[in-house]
Amino acid sequence: MNRENFELLENFMLECMGDSAHDKDHIYRVLYNALEIADTEQNVDYDVLVSACLLHDIGRKEQFENPALCHAVVGADKAYKFLVEKGFAVEFAEKVKLCILTHRFRQNNTPQSIEAKILFDADKIDTTGTIGIARTLFYKGFVGDPLYSLLPDGHVSDGENDIKPSFFHEYKYKLEKLYTRFYTKKGNEIAKQRQQSAISFYNDMFSEVSSSYDNGLNLLDKVLEQE
Repeated sequence: MNRENFELLENFMLECMGDSAHDKDHIYRVLYNALEIADTEQNVDYDVLVSACLLHDIGRKEQFENPALCHAVVGADKAYKFLVEKGFAVEFAEKVKLCILTHRFRQNNTPQSIEAKILFDADKIDTTGTIGIARTLFYKGFVGDPLYSLLPDGHVSDGENDIKPSFFHEYKYKLEKLYTRFYTKKGNEIAKQRQQSAISFYNDMFSEVSSSYDNGLNLLDKVLEQE
């Protein structure tokens, strides 16, 4: 891919990006993760891969405005239309479209090409480790979700069986389970290297807030009994 085409796609991506959890910096991290993975694979079409990485989240705005939409589906169609309009070959645009369409984890829509598998892994890597924690906290704050929920007895829930959204719920529901869902060897290695930092962050936060509530509730009972 020449620099002119890269900047064309990059500028279109910048026009489409919005929220802080899925901003331009997320796109660049995914791209760099993908290039690191691709360096260990064979027969990678770098033009397809770089294009798909740059454009994979351009449907986020539409999904945020209408949660019934899937950003992967919307983004795939937007990317295909943009590439064809800018003179790229239909066959090339179709390959990029399929990569974007399958980058989101769905059992019935899995990536098939090596470029699609690399994009999938590169995107998921950015949800692992401390960067994944930070992005989740950004998003939870943006939509107004709390860090944790309380149990009926007033103690802090670990998020495991929560129904209401929170950071702890998102960790147990999604972040904790990410580390076995990679298609490439390199992607799996990078994710595993980051896993312990995420575990430590969650455990430390849960310990801190739990001890505060556990001790505080007991002390409050003693104070109220003295009245």
